[in-house]
Amino acid sequence: MVYLAVRREGTESMPMANTLPDNAFTSRQALDPDLRKVARFLPKGNALQRGYKVQRAIMYLMGNAGRLRNVPVVAVNEHVKVRVHRPSGLPAPAPALLWIHGGGTIMGTAVQDDKYCRKLSRLTGVSVVAVEHRLAPEHPYPAPLEDCYAALRWLALQPWVDPNRIAVGGASAGGHFAAAVAQRAHDRNEVKLAYQMLVYPMLDDRTGANRDGPKRIMWTETDNQQAWRWYLNGADPVEAAPGRRRDLSGLPPAWIGVGTLDLFHDECLDYGRRLREAGVPVHEEIAPGAFHAFDQIADQAPISVNFFASQRDHLWAALAEPTG
Repeated sequence: MVYLAVRREGTESMPMANTLPDNAFTSRQALDPDLRKVARFLPKGNALQRGYKVQRAIMYLMGNAGRLRNVPVVAVNEHVKVRVHRPSGLPAPAPALLWIHGGGTIMGTAVQDDKYCRKLSRLTGVSVVAVEHRLAPEHPYPAPLEDCYAALRWLALQPWVDPNRIAVGGASAGGHFAAAVAQRAHDRNEVKLAYQMLVYPMLDDRTGANRDGPKRIMWTETDNQQAWRWYLNGADPVEAAPGRRRDLSGLPPAWIGVGTLDLFHDECLDYGRRLREAGVPVHEEIAPGAFHAFDQIADQAPISVNFFASQRDHLWAALAEPTG
């Protein structure tokens, strides 16, 4: 199923659904026109059933190519480091965002988002701190999540951070960790989050379990199931998967963005619906004809520019003034 493109806030009704042919998710007709050319060269998945080490090495090399110089790196503890992006001349204390990188919980590095973090920080006046956490399967749940939470606690204690204007965000698996960190922050009552920004987040281990969906670009049902198996490592998914949490009340307002061709599309909309039902304000940014990680691959395409602009504007609005 694919949904009509809409921007939704509050408690507006769910979008209408259209039935598409089985190959719609990889066909040129289904893709946004500005994404068609690049899509021809993209993989139809990561083949994680064959392993993860080669894919991890490739993602690291590609991410490291975008590393920015002179980004301060701070050790939070023996397992966790953060890369600190702060605009020059920013008054203290000021708002801050903890950013968590993607990679299916098994790949990726904080440096891959250096340019994104610096741009977002510069345009919003928000300090963006990107966390380097441990990866599955060597370090399954809850180790990577606790790493991210430790970074949040560290951030909240910095003298240059306004504790009433802290947000958490991430893309893909980073969105998974961001949602889970927001839940932990609520339950432990140690850090009060003002916002959560979930960019096509990986929320529910059940997505793709039936292996009966259409073909996908970049991240497939097989990839998703294998990544979740490595991350969970026998843990209870009801506890470990943020999309399975029953009570979503009391969580911070959320921005959720996803493309209509993304494997995570339906689980993202379901999570947004459940947040609204629990009384949590939600903005959903639905990108028509966009596949997983489209904005990172084709960052200059109009659909990607608009997608980023929505993140920028909503983050700025959420943290512009103290909440308490």
